[in-house]
Amino acid sequence: MAKFDDVDGRIVAALERDSRLSIRALAEQVNISRANAYKRLQQLAESGTITGFTITVEPTRIGLSTSAYVALSIRQNSWRTIREHLRRIPEVWHMALLAAEFDVLLLVRAADNDALRTLVLERLQEIPGVLSTRTWLIFDDAANTESQEFTGLRETTAPRWTGGPPDP
Repeated sequence: MAKFDDVDGRIVAALERDSRLSIRALAEQVNISRANAYKRLQQLAESGTITGFTITVEPTRIGLSTSAYVALSIRQNSWRTIREHLRRIPEVWHMALLAAEFDVLLLVRAADNDALRTLVLERLQEIPGVLSTRTWLIFDDAANTESQEFTGLRETTAPRWTGGPPDP
């Protein structure tokens, strides 16, 4: 694939806002031809830059009113096995291997506090290689989707020079 450029960035940003865009609508938003939009979208998918198209679900609307972050301390060299166990647990919505006090951080969603308790004490702690857990209950879940968009990310991560100290 050709080098990722500004047009590719605009395509990714448009699809992050609405992954259901037709090729025609995508081409119009990015100001390129439909053929070019189709070709670039195909290249972005084939190169692995775009790995899928998805929906976002409001957990409370599907009966998952309790959310928490659960940190795991795990035995050294057990990540791959633990990851496979975690992938089979539907309440685990996200997992990350960390370089921190804890080794793994999970975002979990459950029907209620009792279901969360069962998940942590009877399912997560029973996975071979999990040494301990720590749970933080989420009171309010507010995603910052503006900062996740590709164009916004590029703008906020670039170094900025202000020209010197502020005026007194």
